[in-house]
Amino acid sequence: MKGIILHGGHGTRLRPLTHTGPKQLLPIANKPMSEYCLDALKNAGVSEIAIIIGGIAANKVQEYYGDGKKFGVKITYVTQDEPRGIAHAINICKDFIKNEKFIVFLGDNIIKKDILDYRKEFENSEFDASILLCEVDNPSQFGIADLNPDGSIKKIMEKPKEPPTNLAVTGIYFLTPKIFDIISRLKPSWRNELEITDALQMLLEEGNKIGYYMITDYWKDTGTPNDIIHANKVILEDMKPYFKGIKEDNVKIEGNLMVGENSIIKSGTRIIGPVIIGKNCIIGPDTLIDKNTSIGDGSEISKCQIEDSIIMSGCKIRAGIKIKNSIIAFNSEISESDSEDKVFLLGEGTKISL
Repeated sequence: MKGIILHGGHGTRLRPLTHTGPKQLLPIANKPMSEYCLDALKNAGVSEIAIIIGGIAANKVQEYYGDGKKFGVKITYVTQDEPRGIAHAINICKDFIKNEKFIVFLGDNIIKKDILDYRKEFENSEFDASILLCEVDNPSQFGIADLNPDGSIKKIMEKPKEPPTNLAVTGIYFLTPKIFDIISRLKPSWRNELEITDALQMLLEEGNKIGYYMITDYWKDTGTPNDIIHANKVILEDMKPYFKGIKEDNVKIEGNLMVGENSIIKSGTRIIGPVIIGKNCIIGPDTLIDKNTSIGDGSEISKCQIEDSIIMSGCKIRAGIKIKNSIIAFNSEISESDSEDKVFLLGEGTKISL
């Protein structure tokens, strides 16, 4: 069985974070969100993976993942010239898939549950497709599945104004090569895209069998900054603590803390976990790193308070401020400030003096 990870798109809802690179490389708990997708496929026994790239700085994806060897998989890159829909992205992988069943992962979807059992069940089933469904509070923002009284899928629709159910179709699809014939006959939606929900509905209308699995664990489509911050919190809560750095005297630590190699926690620092700190960081002095915070490699943080935030690699924050519910992108700098609370959403390389 092969896998596909969609790594394109413009990430408009995440600007300015996505002005310099694809949203799927934004870190959650110090790891690119698309790497969680790759891990899910690998743990399900999928070793051949196509990554669909396109859009801003697509080369960064290839630079990070390479041929996949260091991740224990084999990666093939397929270029989508512009966003034309999920179904179009799947269709350009036809030569890669050949005649195998396969799994598609949207690169910005985070799931906690292992999908190995789903893969085995689908592989041995007669279903022409299977989808993962999850109950959501805002169903009009998603593709939605409506069910028959016997529990089978009745209809699949894209972002209905009046959703008949709250069962969102997640960005994880189990498919057979039969989908390629369907996509070849698909018409673009009002967005001028080939919608995967339309393809699945056509598959259903032509008498094919579509199964589904219910996700009762965590699933998140990380399309907005708040989604990313929430996913960061959930993943940090499940991580096992480790400490590979150096801790000076007069450091207070509560809760789970993950610290990378050569990082220094300086005197006068207080950390309330869960918190992850990457490699080669300097934290403190006079600093509070509060719960649900990620700090990337090579960052220097002092004289401030940070909570429920993501600080990416190479950042320098030396300011007497409190930062909360914020995402600060790679190589940003903040220095000198008053003591009022601040909320930031900073793109790569931003420099602020307050």
